[in-house]
Amino acid sequence: MLMLCFLLQYQVGQLFSVAEASKNETGGGDGIEVLKNEPYEKDGEKGQYTHKIYHLKSKVPGFVRFLAPESALVFHEKAWNAYPYCRTSEFPSPYHLNEYMKDDFMIKIETWHKPDLGTQENVHKLDSSTWQNVTVVPIDIADRSLVASADYKADEDPAIFKSIKTGRGPLGPNWKTELGNKPECPKMCAYKLVTVKFKWWGLQTKVENFIHEQEKRIFTNFHRQLFCWIDKWVELNMDDIRRMEADTQRELDELRRKGDVRGTSAADE
Repeated sequence: MLMLCFLLQYQVGQLFSVAEASKNETGGGDGIEVLKNEPYEKDGEKGQYTHKIYHLKSKVPGFVRFLAPESALVFHEKAWNAYPYCRTSEFPSPYHLNEYMKDDFMIKIETWHKPDLGTQENVHKLDSSTWQNVTVVPIDIADRSLVASADYKADEDPAIFKSIKTGRGPLGPNWKTELGNKPECPKMCAYKLVTVKFKWWGLQTKVENFIHEQEKRIFTNFHRQLFCWIDKWVELNMDDIRRMEADTQRELDELRRKGDVRGTSAADE
C-alpha cells in the first residue's frame, strides 16, 4: 500500500512539475502551446491525452536554424499518460511535414515508473536484438556533475535541498545505497526508452546525438526540480492538478505573446 500511495504521489508531483516547467520554458514567441488535455480510453487503456505544440526557434542548434526555415521549427507532441506507463511521440508540424522531413523525423519516449532504484533490466521488454543496441544512461538527480553550468540552480539541487513538509533530503552521495537499506522508504525510478529517427543525409548522426543529449539534459533538470519542488505539490490531489493545468494552458498562451525567450536553449551548450 505504501508503494501504491507513493506512485500516486509521484504522479501528482510529475504533473505539477510539467506545468511549472512549461511556464519556465515559454516566452517571447517560443515555448509550449496546449491544444488538448482530456481523458482517453482505448483498447482497455485509460489515461490522459495531451496534444501540445512546441515553438522551438531558440532551442535548436544554429546549424538546424540555418538549414530549416522558422516555420519548420514547430513540433507537435502527442502523449498518452496511462500512469505508471506513459508514451509520447513528437514530430514536425503537419503543415510542413511533406515539404521538409516527410516521415523521416520522429522522437518517441516510453516511460515505466517503478517503485525501485533502477535495478530492473529491459523493463520495456524489448526483443534481444533491439535490447543489445540500447545504451543505458543512468541519471542520478543528486549528481551535480550531470548538470550543465548554465542550468544549475542552488534551490533546485537535491544535494542541498531539504523538504520542510516531508523531511526528505538532502540527498548525499550514497543516498541510493542508504534508501536501498531501508525497504520501508518510498522509492521511484522512471525508466525512459527514447527512440529517435532523423533521416537527413549528412546530418543524421549529428542531430540524433544532439537530441539524445538534450533529452538527457531535460530528464535530469526536470527530475531535480520535481524533487526540490515537493513542498509545493505534496499536499495537492488530482483535482488540484487538473485545475492548475487549465490555468496553465491560459497562462502559456499569454506568455508566448510577450516577454523574452526563457528556459533551456541550444545556445547554453
